[in-house]
Amino acid sequence: MTIALLGTGLLGSAIATRLLACGHSLSVWNRNPHRAQPLVELGARQAASPAAAAAEADWLITVLSDGPSTHAVLIDQVGEQLKGRRVLQIGTIGPGESQHLSEAVIALGGSYLEAPVLGSRPEALEGTLQLMTGGPTELMQQALPLLRQLSQEPVHLGAVGSAMTAKLALNQLIASLTHAFSLSLHLVQQGGVAVEPFMALLRGSALYAPTFDKKLQRELSGDYANPNFPTAHLRKDLDLFISAAQQAGLNSEGLSGLAALLQRSSAAGLDNLDYCALHKLTAGRTAAAGPA
Repeated sequence: MTIALLGTGLLGSAIATRLLACGHSLSVWNRNPHRAQPLVELGARQAASPAAAAAEADWLITVLSDGPSTHAVLIDQVGEQLKGRRVLQIGTIGPGESQHLSEAVIALGGSYLEAPVLGSRPEALEGTLQLMTGGPTELMQQALPLLRQLSQEPVHLGAVGSAMTAKLALNQLIASLTHAFSLSLHLVQQGGVAVEPFMALLRGSALYAPTFDKKLQRELSGDYANPNFPTAHLRKDLDLFISAAQQAGLNSEGLSGLAALLQRSSAAGLDNLDYCALHKLTAGRTAAAGPA
């Protein structure tokens, strides 16, 4: 299968590595060409432009940072090369953005399937991402041989917009669970409670989520380097969730404080660190005392 992949960031490069390992012919493009060089060394062809990458591809995969970037690359740069192409849009964007993008791709003669994933670089490399799709059922069936190399059980949720809605709902839980656990961890430590007995109680309760243990050592040590999902992306996705919730007529006021907290991550130098670095923000006036 001949594939073009646009966007070789943390997730995009891992997906590209997986596709190369599965034996596909792959051309890649990234705004910063140096970020695609490791993939070239693995056998990918580096394209000079998005249109050049798409020119010979059976499938065109986008893993770009946000909706405006994806629209600019696909519609403004690939443009007429979309005719006859099948697009898999993996990057997390708003449901409305995805619907508008689908319409623009179809108007240029292409077809469009949104395919956001839950999971990050390790799961992408192993082909164990949780992948959900939104778009025509026939296109989902055509994509299945490819999708099953990225995910053991791809799930089709409905029309374009449905998979992005589910993805934002899941990422809201990432943000809220991480925030809630961070505050609780700070409080028990400030109250002189040893962490392990507290964690034992938590693990034995219905309140436990595996993500708590997954991030515990990072938060205890203050080491947020080498992220699979950075804080800036979590902030972007939470903002997208709030926007979608408001458009649906829901009351999302309870998330406003968390959204405001994450707005401080840039000034705090946390944007490119692992998202659980928001633990530094919840420390408040105790932050000067060092890692919690």
